[in-house]
Amino acid sequence: MAAAKLSKQDIAAELRKLSGWTVVKRNLHRVFEFKDFPAAFVFMTRVAFVAEKMSHHPDWSNSWNKVTVDLSTHSAGGLTQNDFDLAGKMQRIYGG
Repeated sequence: MAAAKLSKQDIAAELRKLSGWTVVKRNLHRVFEFKDFPAAFVFMTRVAFVAEKMSHHPDWSNSWNKVTVDLSTHSAGGLTQNDFDLAGKMQRIYGG
């Protein structure tokens, strides 16, 4: 079953559960900052295994000590619970 696109009210409620995340251009967005490149890469590696297990993959980039993340469920045309679930897991991996 395909994930259902969340309403604006549901998105607002889910955002309140997260720290540091915003909605930018209909994507769940956050920039994670680390002490150096290896720490950023370790984070990305850990998240990659979680994302693969969920079969839900982030749009992201890395520039030295920063990892920029945008989450959206393309097949639903917007944000779904999967995006918020992955964001929460990323937040826990990051430590906050």
